[in-house]
Amino acid sequence: MGREELSLQPSFPSGYQDSRLKKFCAKNKVVILGFVCVIAVIALIAVGLTQNQSLPQNVKYGIVLDGGSSHTTLYIYMWPAEKENDTGVVTQLGECLVQGPGISKFAHKTHELKTYLNACMQKAKEIIPVVQYTQTPVYLGATAGMRLLRLENENLADEVLEKLTEVLRSFPFDFQGARIISGKEEGAYGWITINYLLGKFTKKLRWLYPLGNETNNEETYGALDLGGASTQITFVPQNQTIESPNNALYFRLYGKDYNVYTHSFLCYGKDQALLKKLIKDSEVSKENINDPCFNLGYSRKMNTSDLINNPCNKENKPTLPFTQLQIHGTGNYQECQKSILRLFDTSDCPYSHCAFDKVFLPQPEGHFGAFSAYYYVMNFLNLTSDASLTQKKITDTMEKFCSEPWKDLKERFHNVKEKYLSEYCFSGTYIITLLQEGYHFTPDYWKNVHFMEKIRHTDVGWTLGYMLNLTNMIPAEQPMSTPLPHSTYVSLMVLFSIILVAAIFIGLIVFHRPSCFQKDRV
Repeated sequence: MGREELSLQPSFPSGYQDSRLKKFCAKNKVVILGFVCVIAVIALIAVGLTQNQSLPQNVKYGIVLDGGSSHTTLYIYMWPAEKENDTGVVTQLGECLVQGPGISKFAHKTHELKTYLNACMQKAKEIIPVVQYTQTPVYLGATAGMRLLRLENENLADEVLEKLTEVLRSFPFDFQGARIISGKEEGAYGWITINYLLGKFTKKLRWLYPLGNETNNEETYGALDLGGASTQITFVPQNQTIESPNNALYFRLYGKDYNVYTHSFLCYGKDQALLKKLIKDSEVSKENINDPCFNLGYSRKMNTSDLINNPCNKENKPTLPFTQLQIHGTGNYQECQKSILRLFDTSDCPYSHCAFDKVFLPQPEGHFGAFSAYYYVMNFLNLTSDASLTQKKITDTMEKFCSEPWKDLKERFHNVKEKYLSEYCFSGTYIITLLQEGYHFTPDYWKNVHFMEKIRHTDVGWTLGYMLNLTNMIPAEQPMSTPLPHSTYVSLMVLFSIILVAAIFIGLIVFHRPSCFQKDRV
């Protein structure tokens, strides 16, 4: 009988090897699916981050020259071309103060305008990329100084504009024109600038409200502009009728209608107002004036021809029998205010409510942004703090400043030009008197007046609004926009993708390995 060979292989029940093979395959499927899911999630995150990266901007540029009565300033703006109609995307890239007087002073020497503008135009060439030169529009807007020159001699004003056109066309930019803007336009563009930079024209959708409910937007700011030759007030009256059609403007911006009141008081800028006051004073005091609007110890001589030949006095030309006017400062705020009040004729009003000189003015309401000379004067006097601005503080500050002897003032502010320093008492008093007596701002209303120089690093003034209007960057209707910000969209997509992949993964496990979730049957 032969010996049976013993098998070294263990003995297993039937079907055991098939079960091991299935488990091995199932385990590998899980590993493979898990690996694929991880790769997919990483890919989704990578795509999301890449998509959310800021792309190189297609930037555009614009240049506006502000031809004011006392000086000219060049502003350079930039904006992403693909977001031209979004609020607040235009930023100020640079500015350049042209050395010299206002352009109206070149009426008899237009040949000097090339040299006058050259330095600032060269600066613009340095800031703006060469490839953008031919696509960069250049605008020049002349304000009250040129408006007065046009009243005095229209041919001279035209010659200045023609020479400016010739000069600006010689530079490699896309020159769009030089023109004298009206006082109404100046006020309107200043109002547009403030509210554009503050984001008042649009209502933003919040993604937390899936039905697209809009957030309530604050009312627009009014605009107060003060230059050397004119001053403007512009705002939207609420529930008040604009009784004078000449003071009414209609805008449709971002799908909303605005009925705007505006008026420009020509010859009531701070420089022209001072000349008007000196004429009235000289008619009473003759050639020697003791002026409370100049500090004690200050003296100045002026040629009477500068007063008589001023275009602001064209209709009522004064007769002064002397050639020079001698001014002696006495430094008294209260008396200075009394002398300034004589500039405002409030004797008659053909409307329900007037400012002065029979000009209709609705009751001021809401917040106002005060800029240009308003800011520069009040900032020097340290009166631009919104939190602590009260009528008492303003009055106390002006009384103290005007009473300070000229000698002490010069020592304390030795870096300030004498012309500016000598006129701060008058300018500060004039601003207060204009707002209180001219525009009827009540003592409690000062908290609503905000003295502004810049908003988001951009100068407040009419120039930005002027460019926005001419480049059609503020549409009449609200631009279409996505309900969710791009970054939120990407985050949600990644989150939902992870959830989806996890659900599929769990489903595969349940389908192929039910034994993981229930006991084996015997």
